[in-house]
Amino acid sequence: MRPIADIAKDLQEGAVTSRGLVEDALAKIEDPAGEGSRTFIRVFRDAAVAAADASDRLRAVGMVPSPLAGIPVSIKDLCDVAGVTTYAGSRTRQNAPPATRDAPVVARLRAAGAVIVGTTNLTEFAVGGLGLNPHFGDCRNPYDRKTGRVPGGSSAGAAVSVTDGMAAMGLGTDTAGSVRI
Repeated sequence: MRPIADIAKDLQEGAVTSRGLVEDALAKIEDPAGEGSRTFIRVFRDAAVAAADASDRLRAVGMVPSPLAGIPVSIKDLCDVAGVTTYAGSRTRQNAPPATRDAPVVARLRAAGAVIVGTTNLTEFAVGGLGLNPHFGDCRNPYDRKTGRVPGGSSAGAAVSVTDGMAAMGLGTDTAGSVRI
């Protein structure tokens, strides 16, 4: 885990590219020995790579909308992402219609130039503080994966996406302590 300010500085100085950051995040998500399959409900590989490339092109001509520009971000699957169904961690929402637009927080992240890499797992309907999910699996705590300890909070996937470098920042929510746990 690196501070966002450090990553933004590296982008500004040309030490890294958004494409490089996103490809690294996607490789960690797709690593069969990693937590990606339990952490992410869906991954936006093609869109993330395209957004990273666009960010790098804009940066090359001096257009940087914010310090978040080009930085890979995960979205808790409780927040609408245009074009996909928000499951809220529940298979009961499989047949729900896709979101017609991004949730305001997601739209603001996109406007700031953040690169959305995917949506993360959570406790069903964000009700619970352990981070368990019977439908999409349980993310494992990075500090004790061997025994399968839980990361805690309904935003478990958001937390693990950051600790494991699958995103530089994870959007979570806090219904009853989720991001605090």
